[in-house]
Amino acid sequence: MADKTLASRLNRRLRLERPIEDTSLTGAGSGTWELIEEVWAEVQDMLPSRAERLAAGMSSTSRPARVRMRYRSDITPDLRLVEGDRIMQIVGQPAELGRREAIEFMVEDYAPAGNTA
Repeated sequence: MADKTLASRLNRRLRLERPIEDTSLTGAGSGTWELIEEVWAEVQDMLPSRAERLAAGMSSTSRPARVRMRYRSDITPDLRLVEGDRIMQIVGQPAELGRREAIEFMVEDYAPAGNTA
């Protein structure tokens, strides 16, 4: 993969974030997210772009996508990517492309199914 080809495909600016725990006695489950860095990436939604699934008795909509970005060694499933209102959870370890030229991994974002009114 030539570097110019990769650079021309990285057309979206994403926020790479890590979770920050709330360590207070009443803060269980209410942590926040901290910006690690803003990165350029390519996001390809998988077709069909929306699939419904029944998870834990609750209907939700899963939107899987493939993300490709310049090589980084710190990408793990506990991080997330944010693009505007879209929040993407990393689902799996990244695959190295070339000789540490790029990485590719899968993400999913979730939204409750049904009437949100």
